Amino acid sequence: MADVEPSTATESLPINHNEKELLTDKKDSTDVVEPQPSSSTGGETFDSFYEEVKAIEQRDSVLTPKQQIDRLLRAGCTYFNLNPYDVLDLPYDASLTEIKQKYRRMSILVHPDKNVDDAERAQKAFEAVNKAYKTLNNEEGFKRCQEIVEEAKQKTDNLIKSKKKQLKKEGKEQKVPEEEDPEKFKHAVYVHMCKLFADLERKRKAEEEQEAAEDAKVQKEWNKNFEESRTNRVDSWRTFNKAKGKKAKGGFRPPKPKLEKR
Repeated sequence: MADVEPSTATESLPINHNEKELLTDKKDSTDVVEPQPSSSTGGETFDSFYEEVKAIEQRDSVLTPKQQIDRLLRAGCTYFNLNPYDVLDLPYDASLTEIKQKYRRMSILVHPDKNVDDAERAQKAFEAVNKAYKTLNNEEGFKRCQEIVEEAKQKTDNLIKSKKKQLKKEGKEQKVPEEEDPEKFKHAVYVHMCKLFADLERKRKAEEEQEAAEDAKVQKEWNKNFEESRTNRVDSWRTFNKAKGKKAKGGFRPPKPKLEKR
Protein backbone atom coordinates (compact mmCIF):
# COMPACT_ATOMS: atom_id res chain seq x y z
CA MET A 1 0.00 0.00 0.00
CA ALA A 2 1.46 3.33 -1.03
CA ASP A 3 1.71 6.10 1.54
CA VAL A 4 -0.44 9.16 0.99
CA GLU A 5 0.44 12.40 2.65
CA PRO A 6 -2.32 14.02 4.74
CA SER A 7 -2.33 17.15 2.55
CA THR A 8 -2.99 15.05 -0.59
CA ALA A 9 -5.87 13.19 1.04
CA THR A 10 -7.56 16.44 1.93
CA GLU A 11 -8.30 17.24 -1.72
CA SER A 12 -10.48 14.14 -2.21
CA LEU A 13 -12.12 14.07 1.19
CA PRO A 14 -14.73 16.56 2.41
CA ILE A 15 -14.33 18.08 5.86
CA ASN A 16 -17.67 16.81 7.16
CA HIS A 17 -18.48 13.08 6.81
CA ASN A 18 -21.24 12.91 9.42
CA GLU A 19 -24.13 12.96 6.94
CA LYS A 20 -22.43 10.45 4.64
CA GLU A 21 -21.92 7.94 7.44
CA LEU A 22 -25.46 8.51 8.71
CA LEU A 23 -26.87 7.56 5.29
CA THR A 24 -24.51 4.60 5.03
CA ASP A 25 -25.58 3.26 8.43
CA LYS A 26 -29.26 3.54 7.47
CA LYS A 27 -28.69 1.31 4.45
CA ASP A 28 -27.34 -1.45 6.66
CA SER A 29 -29.53 -2.35 9.61
CA THR A 30 -27.30 -5.16 10.88
CA ASP A 31 -25.81 -4.30 14.26
CA VAL A 32 -22.35 -5.23 15.38
CA VAL A 33 -22.63 -7.81 18.14
CA GLU A 34 -19.92 -7.48 20.73
CA PRO A 35 -18.20 -10.76 21.62
CA GLN A 36 -19.20 -12.05 25.05
CA PRO A 37 -16.89 -13.92 27.44
CA SER A 38 -16.92 -17.59 26.52
CA SER A 39 -15.37 -20.82 27.68
CA SER A 40 -14.75 -21.95 24.09
CA THR A 41 -11.29 -22.85 22.85
CA GLY A 42 -8.87 -20.26 21.53
CA GLY A 43 -9.37 -21.49 17.95
CA GLU A 44 -13.14 -21.09 18.06
CA THR A 45 -12.77 -17.62 19.58
CA PHE A 46 -10.36 -16.56 16.85
CA ASP A 47 -12.61 -17.92 14.08
CA SER A 48 -15.56 -16.02 15.52
CA PHE A 49 -13.52 -12.82 15.75
CA TYR A 50 -12.17 -13.26 12.21
CA GLU A 51 -15.69 -13.69 10.81
CA GLU A 52 -16.79 -10.52 12.63
CA VAL A 53 -13.82 -8.59 11.23
CA LYS A 54 -14.68 -9.72 7.69
CA ALA A 55 -18.30 -8.68 8.18
CA ILE A 56 -17.19 -5.26 9.40
CA GLU A 57 -14.81 -4.84 6.46
CA GLN A 58 -17.60 -5.71 4.02
CA ARG A 59 -19.95 -3.20 5.65
CA ASP A 60 -17.39 -0.40 5.54
CA SER A 61 -16.04 -1.29 2.09
CA VAL A 62 -16.99 2.19 0.86
CA LEU A 63 -14.57 3.70 3.38
CA THR A 64 -11.32 1.75 3.32
CA PRO A 65 -8.66 1.73 6.05
CA LYS A 66 -6.46 3.94 3.86
CA GLN A 67 -9.25 6.48 3.43
CA GLN A 68 -9.95 6.53 7.15
CA ILE A 69 -6.27 7.11 7.95
CA ASP A 70 -6.09 9.87 5.35
CA ARG A 71 -9.22 11.49 6.80
CA LEU A 72 -7.92 11.39 10.38
CA LEU A 73 -4.51 12.78 9.38
CA ARG A 74 -5.70 15.35 6.84
CA ALA A 75 -4.47 18.92 6.92
CA GLY A 76 -5.87 20.62 10.01
CA CYS A 77 -6.43 17.31 11.80
CA THR A 78 -5.08 18.77 15.05
CA TYR A 79 -8.06 21.12 15.01
CA PHE A 80 -10.76 18.80 13.63
CA ASN A 81 -9.76 15.82 15.79
CA LEU A 82 -10.63 17.79 18.92
CA ASN A 83 -14.23 16.99 17.99
CA PRO A 84 -14.75 13.32 18.96
CA TYR A 85 -17.85 13.06 16.77
CA ASP A 86 -15.77 14.09 13.76
CA VAL A 87 -13.05 11.57 14.61
CA LEU A 88 -15.53 8.70 14.80
CA ASP A 89 -17.42 10.09 11.77
CA LEU A 90 -20.70 10.21 13.72
CA PRO A 91 -23.66 12.60 13.78
CA TYR A 92 -23.82 14.75 16.91
CA ASP A 93 -27.04 13.04 18.03
CA ALA A 94 -25.50 9.54 18.03
CA SER A 95 -26.41 7.32 20.97
CA LEU A 96 -23.91 5.58 23.24
CA THR A 97 -24.69 2.27 21.49
CA GLU A 98 -23.96 3.78 18.09
CA ILE A 99 -20.76 5.31 19.44
CA LYS A 100 -19.56 1.95 20.72
CA GLN A 101 -20.41 0.18 17.47
CA LYS A 102 -18.66 2.81 15.34
CA TYR A 103 -15.59 2.73 17.57
CA ARG A 104 -15.23 -1.02 17.10
CA ARG A 105 -15.40 -0.64 13.32
CA MET A 106 -13.01 2.30 13.21
CA SER A 107 -10.46 0.77 15.58
CA ILE A 108 -10.29 -2.35 13.40
CA LEU A 109 -9.99 -0.41 10.15
CA VAL A 110 -7.12 1.84 11.26
CA HIS A 111 -5.30 -0.59 13.57
CA PRO A 112 -1.53 -0.61 12.85
CA ASP A 113 -1.49 -4.42 12.62
CA LYS A 114 -3.93 -4.22 9.72
CA ASN A 115 -2.00 -1.46 7.97
CA VAL A 116 1.55 -2.74 8.12
CA ASP A 117 2.52 -0.80 4.98
CA ASP A 118 1.52 2.45 6.68
CA ALA A 119 1.96 1.48 10.34
CA GLU A 120 3.29 4.82 11.59
CA ARG A 121 0.38 6.86 10.27
CA ALA A 122 -2.06 4.11 11.25
CA GLN A 123 -0.80 4.32 14.83
CA LYS A 124 -1.54 8.05 14.94
CA ALA A 125 -5.02 7.49 13.51
CA PHE A 126 -5.63 4.66 15.98
CA GLU A 127 -4.63 6.89 18.90
CA ALA A 128 -7.03 9.60 17.70
CA VAL A 129 -9.87 7.07 17.53
CA ASN A 130 -9.10 5.76 21.02
CA LYS A 131 -8.97 9.26 22.49
CA ALA A 132 -12.30 10.20 20.92
CA TYR A 133 -13.96 7.03 22.20
CA LYS A 134 -12.63 7.52 25.73
CA THR A 135 -14.09 11.03 25.72
CA LEU A 136 -17.54 9.92 24.60
CA ASN A 137 -17.63 6.66 26.55
CA ASN A 138 -16.91 8.53 29.79
CA GLU A 139 -20.08 9.73 31.55
CA GLU A 140 -18.63 13.11 32.42
CA GLY A 141 -17.04 13.49 28.99
CA PHE A 142 -20.23 12.55 27.16
CA LYS A 143 -22.21 15.03 29.24
CA ARG A 144 -19.73 17.78 28.42
CA CYS A 145 -19.88 16.91 24.70
CA GLN A 146 -23.67 17.08 24.76
CA GLU A 147 -23.45 20.50 26.40
CA ILE A 148 -21.23 21.61 23.52
CA VAL A 149 -23.73 20.21 21.01
CA GLU A 150 -26.57 22.18 22.62
CA GLU A 151 -24.45 25.33 22.71
CA ALA A 152 -23.60 24.86 19.01
CA LYS A 153 -27.29 24.51 18.19
CA GLN A 154 -28.05 27.68 20.13
CA LYS A 155 -25.33 29.55 18.27
CA THR A 156 -26.74 28.32 14.97
CA ASP A 157 -30.23 29.49 15.94
CA ASN A 158 -28.78 32.88 16.86
CA LEU A 159 -27.00 33.00 13.50
CA ILE A 160 -30.27 32.32 11.70
CA LYS A 161 -32.04 35.06 13.66
CA SER A 162 -29.22 37.49 12.91
CA LYS A 163 -29.36 36.74 9.16
CA LYS A 164 -33.15 37.10 9.05
CA LYS A 165 -32.92 40.40 10.90
CA GLN A 166 -30.37 41.66 8.38
CA LEU A 167 -32.55 40.52 5.43
CA LYS A 168 -35.55 42.27 6.93
CA LYS A 169 -33.51 45.43 7.36
CA GLU A 170 -32.51 45.25 3.69
CA GLY A 171 -36.12 44.67 2.62
CA LYS A 172 -35.37 41.19 1.25
CA GLU A 173 -37.20 37.88 1.65
CA GLN A 174 -36.31 36.34 5.02
CA LYS A 175 -35.11 32.96 3.80
CA VAL A 176 -31.97 31.60 5.44
CA PRO A 177 -30.28 28.44 4.03
CA GLU A 178 -29.56 27.05 7.51
CA GLU A 179 -33.27 27.26 8.32
CA GLU A 180 -34.57 25.98 4.97
CA ASP A 181 -32.15 23.07 4.50
CA PRO A 182 -31.67 20.56 7.40
CA GLU A 183 -28.29 19.49 5.99
CA LYS A 184 -27.00 23.06 6.04
CA PHE A 185 -28.29 23.45 9.59
CA LYS A 186 -26.33 20.33 10.61
CA HIS A 187 -23.23 21.66 8.90
CA ALA A 188 -23.54 25.00 10.72
CA VAL A 189 -23.87 23.13 14.02
CA TYR A 190 -20.80 21.07 13.09
CA VAL A 191 -18.75 24.21 12.42
CA HIS A 192 -19.75 25.72 15.76
CA MET A 193 -18.96 22.43 17.52
CA CYS A 194 -15.43 22.39 16.10
CA LYS A 195 -14.88 25.95 17.32
CA LEU A 196 -16.25 25.15 20.78
CA PHE A 197 -14.11 22.02 21.14
CA ALA A 198 -11.08 24.07 20.09
CA ASP A 199 -11.94 26.76 22.65
CA LEU A 200 -12.28 24.08 25.32
CA GLU A 201 -8.85 22.67 24.44
CA ARG A 202 -7.26 26.13 24.52
CA LYS A 203 -8.82 26.75 27.92
CA ARG A 204 -7.53 23.41 29.21
CA LYS A 205 -4.01 24.14 27.99
CA ALA A 206 -4.11 27.65 29.46
CA GLU A 207 -5.11 26.23 32.84
CA GLU A 208 -2.32 23.65 32.65
CA GLU A 209 0.23 26.33 31.76
CA GLN A 210 -0.99 28.57 34.58
CA GLU A 211 -0.78 25.71 37.06
CA ALA A 212 2.70 24.80 35.84
CA ALA A 213 3.79 28.45 36.12
CA GLU A 214 2.48 28.65 39.69
CA ASP A 215 4.27 25.43 40.62
CA ALA A 216 7.49 26.74 39.08
CA LYS A 217 7.12 30.01 41.01
CA VAL A 218 6.66 28.16 44.32
CA GLN A 219 9.67 25.94 43.56
CA LYS A 220 11.80 28.96 42.66
CA GLU A 221 10.85 30.73 45.90
CA TRP A 222 11.65 27.60 47.90
CA ASN A 223 15.06 27.27 46.22
CA LYS A 224 15.78 30.93 46.92
CA ASN A 225 14.91 30.60 50.60
CA PHE A 226 16.92 27.41 50.82
CA GLU A 227 20.03 29.09 49.42
CA GLU A 228 19.62 32.18 51.62
CA SER A 229 19.34 30.08 54.75
CA ARG A 230 22.34 27.91 53.87
CA THR A 231 24.81 30.17 55.73
CA ASN A 232 22.67 30.21 58.85
CA ARG A 233 22.34 26.44 58.78
CA VAL A 234 26.10 25.96 58.41
CA ASP A 235 26.87 28.43 61.23
CA SER A 236 24.35 26.76 63.50
CA TRP A 237 25.90 23.38 62.82
CA ARG A 238 29.42 24.65 63.50
CA THR A 239 28.30 26.32 66.75
CA PHE A 240 26.63 23.11 67.83
CA ASN A 241 29.73 21.02 67.12
CA LYS A 242 31.97 23.53 68.94
CA ALA A 243 29.77 23.53 72.03
CA LYS A 244 29.63 19.77 71.93
CA GLY A 245 33.43 19.55 71.80
CA LYS A 246 33.88 21.84 74.81
CA LYS A 247 31.36 19.89 76.82
CA ALA A 248 33.18 16.67 76.04
CA LYS A 249 36.56 18.18 76.98
CA GLY A 250 35.65 19.65 80.39
CA GLY A 251 32.63 17.63 81.18
CA PHE A 252 31.93 14.76 83.54
CA ARG A 253 34.76 12.27 84.05
CA PRO A 254 34.11 8.87 85.62
CA PRO A 255 36.20 7.99 88.79
CA LYS A 256 39.27 5.83 88.41
CA PRO A 257 38.73 2.25 89.50
CA LYS A 258 40.42 1.29 92.78
CA LEU A 259 42.10 -2.02 93.39
CA GLU A 260 40.28 -4.23 95.86
CA LYS A 261 42.22 -4.98 99.06
CA ARG A 262 41.93 -8.37 100.71
